[in-house]
Amino acid sequence: MIPESVNAFVPGTAVRVSGTSGGPLTGLSFAAKDLFDVAGHRTGAGSPDWGQSDPVVPDRHAWAVQTLLDAGADLVGKTVTDEVSLGILGESAFDGTPLNSKAPDRVPGGSSSGSAAAVAAGLCDTAIGTDTGGSVRVPASFCGLYGIRPTHGRLPLDGMMPQAPSSDTTGWFARDAATFARVSAAMLGEAIPSKLPTRLIVAVDAFGFADPETASALRQLLDRLSALIGDTREDLLAPPGLSVWGRAQRTLQPAEAYATFKDWLDRDNPRMAFNVARGLVMGSMISEADLGWARLMRQEARARLTYLLPPGTILAMPTTPFPAPLKGLPLSQQNPIRERILCLAAHGGLAGFPQVSIPGAEVGSLPVGLSILAARGADAQLVAIAQALEEAI
Repeated sequence: MIPESVNAFVPGTAVRVSGTSGGPLTGLSFAAKDLFDVAGHRTGAGSPDWGQSDPVVPDRHAWAVQTLLDAGADLVGKTVTDEVSLGILGESAFDGTPLNSKAPDRVPGGSSSGSAAAVAAGLCDTAIGTDTGGSVRVPASFCGLYGIRPTHGRLPLDGMMPQAPSSDTTGWFARDAATFARVSAAMLGEAIPSKLPTRLIVAVDAFGFADPETASALRQLLDRLSALIGDTREDLLAPPGLSVWGRAQRTLQPAEAYATFKDWLDRDNPRMAFNVARGLVMGSMISEADLGWARLMRQEARARLTYLLPPGTILAMPTTPFPAPLKGLPLSQQNPIRERILCLAAHGGLAGFPQVSIPGAEVGSLPVGLSILAARGADAQLVAIAQALEEAI
């Protein structure tokens, strides 16, 4: 596919760095979301005004970029992102919307939209993105890719622009499980295990929250997963309610984002799309009382997932409640869509447990992902399950 038609790479940039020869990822190519520093190139963060008044050109690569280069992969470009990573649909007001090649009239999902689009279109083998409130998991589901949100705090975020540090993670995409496993081993710094978990929990509230067509489409993948694992039972992911967890994350994340970008806003009064500006304004207005409540709810979410996911147990749920929405919807129609997506993604930022989105299901011809979660630190085990599922087909 012609790169320009995909619009995955930042316009007007040409970034290529060769990886170390002989590494485990030699022969693979990767792209990096334009939140990651690449030495000699300004980090644009999806905003025409980010860093303009005090431009800084990094002199070293971000940790994630350097790790992939050291493993032998070649960097082939920097990818489009929603402005300063504040988005979940992937429609950029300034750089344009990257193409979802699996559903060309639909959004790719954001804010790691360009990274997902580049991998889905075959422009690179893997790509790194960030996931704060769902920005790897959601585009993985919408574009039919493998995607991971690692355990929060496990990987260094050096050279990655922050948004909400208590939720920020680095994640990555791949089209096939074998490549996903190779990249994951390099990024996680450990071999992918052969031993699989022995217990599976199906999050019935999450499946009930999804559109019936999505829940039905995921059934075959879920049945294959159950056959692979064995012991399967149903339980609730969020006893207080998925919307309650969603509200807690939508309290903590915007407040942190406003704190992150406050000095920039004060100094530069940057141009922004309405939804991005509105989110930051709302973040500035969150009260300490609301933050206190949200922090308590975060503790509850962490306790709940710790209870559900002892070693050897995984949990399955829909990654998104529906396939990718149409591009260019009016703002009034976008907002309830965002709210529902974020309700199924909120546990990631709240609790910080690892999650992998697995492709293989479709509503009509539109991809939807099945997610699996495990105990903190069991990231590689999730990758092993994804690989075993693909091999079992």
